[in-house]
Amino acid sequence: MGWLWTIVAGAIIGMIAGIVTGEKRGCFFNILAGIIGSAIGERLFSSWGGPTLGGMYLLPSIVGAVIFVAVISFFFGRKK
Repeated sequence: MGWLWTIVAGAIIGMIAGIVTGEKRGCFFNILAGIIGSAIGERLFSSWGGPTLGGMYLLPSIVGAVIFVAVISFFFGRKK
């Protein structure tokens, strides 16, 4: 059951990161961005702590997901 909460938390964190960066991508990308961003954020900003969701610290996870989405958008951004 823990993996289900990880997916839900990743989707929420990825959705918030997409809103912050202005990127509109799919649900799978939001989940992926949330989980990978959480790993990045918790490695870089683990001292921030704070409330958790699905075993992930929220603030470091959101910041890590924003960083991840920004980097992905820089390299694989959509052509206008």
